[in-house]
Amino acid sequence: MQSTSNQKFVLPENLAIRIENLSISYKINVESKKTLKNALMRASRGERIRTRTVEAVKNLTLDIAHGSVVGIVGANGAGKSTLMRSIAGILPPTTGRIAVNGRISTLLALGVGFNQALSGRDNIILGGLAAGMSRAEIDSQTDAIAQFADLPEGFIDMPVRTYSNGMYSRVAFSVAVNMTPDILLLDEALSAGDAAFKEKSFNRMRQLCAEARTILIVSHALSSVNELCDQAIWLHKGQMLASGKPEDITEQYLKFLNVGKLPSSYEDL
Repeated sequence: MQSTSNQKFVLPENLAIRIENLSISYKINVESKKTLKNALMRASRGERIRTRTVEAVKNLTLDIAHGSVVGIVGANGAGKSTLMRSIAGILPPTTGRIAVNGRISTLLALGVGFNQALSGRDNIILGGLAAGMSRAEIDSQTDAIAQFADLPEGFIDMPVRTYSNGMYSRVAFSVAVNMTPDILLLDEALSAGDAAFKEKSFNRMRQLCAEARTILIVSHALSSVNELCDQAIWLHKGQMLASGKPEDITEQYLKFLNVGKLPSSYEDL
């Protein structure tokens, strides 16, 4: 079990992820001209760079059971990707804590961590090692992953830098969904590749759901959320506004998008 807190944080057996009072904030540079010259001039005058604090996630508490398929919806800037990166252990909490029980496979940005100089096959091996698999496990999966990616002949053994965006996406998605993860984190990954590969990807997702994997999906494709997920949460400006059945949550979210304002109980957010 992995935890972002130094305190003992024991998960009940039925839970894959527990999030308690999670908040994540960071500072961004708000200088109008972000140049080295301006930075040096400010430093010589003893002036500080102007920054603004962004509260990406605010006081979020959530339990995710083993075998759940959870869709996360919300407008751009809602904190969806920040939350996924924190669960993956990439972004540490500012306050609060996260515990994860199981091996995670992530597809948070297509091909992040790929070595451009190495072949697709070598990057499959790297992806497996990053996911905590043994070399024997990886070797048993490599051919199946390469076959799933369905690249033009010979490309799986060519450097990734020679790939088109579509080929890159295929390999990245194939690695993420074929590493037999306990927990799979997908951020807008269902849109990878052409129409034929999207259908193959969707069928693979159905298979993972049937195998009772724990899956978190960030997607603007609400129909996919409704079909694949058994739970959905709606994030807005870092806070969870609603959680429940996917059809109910996506309907609420669509009403919000059409009306352009929040229900009265959330007007102050």
